[in-house]
Amino acid sequence: MLSELAGRRVLFLMAAEPEYGPCLRALFTPVMTGVGPVEAAVVATATLAELQQQGQRPDLVVSLGSAGSARLEQCAVYQADALAYRDMDASALGFEAGVTPFLDLPAQVPLDLLIPDLPAARLSTGANIVSGAAYDRVAEDMVDMESFAIWRACQRFKLPLVVLRGISDGAAPLEGLHSWTEYLGIIDARLAEAVGLLSEALGSGAITLR
Repeated sequence: MLSELAGRRVLFLMAAEPEYGPCLRALFTPVMTGVGPVEAAVVATATLAELQQQGQRPDLVVSLGSAGSARLEQCAVYQADALAYRDMDASALGFEAGVTPFLDLPAQVPLDLLIPDLPAARLSTGANIVSGAAYDRVAEDMVDMESFAIWRACQRFKLPLVVLRGISDGAAPLEGLHSWTEYLGIIDARLAEAVGLLSEALGSGAITLR
């Protein structure tokens, strides 16, 4: 369940098998959360609770896979430096859109653990597939369906999180499943390179874990 990077215990979380190509398979075995924030929250929390009970608490959690973006370079890999939860809208009660009522969190939360020399972008998590003009309603640079939920699980267990996303689609409206899977092979190789950068940063001390 846990992998080792530069002497650190790392839990890799991915949503679905199509994102887990041969380059990543050569590096680690992830826990598959399933698709969407509900599945991600359930599986991430259960996994972290099980590991803690077994005395196998990870030093770091990494959420990685694909994302959509109408602004960022297609097939490029980015690390998230901020997360938002686009499903949450309690504005009818006077709360800012994106803010969960009675939870002391802003609409966009920063991620401070960043890999040197890897481009960073803001990430919006939600249960819907974003395509075409729907990107105009998303303030963040890229979209996925799991990372904010995983961050909340990590927050509960006081664990650091790194989010890596390869841009699989968004330059044009989606036309079906093939629009998502077409470039996953390229993204697999580039995500593997990003994991290599993470390992180097951990080994050199450029990233330090508490």
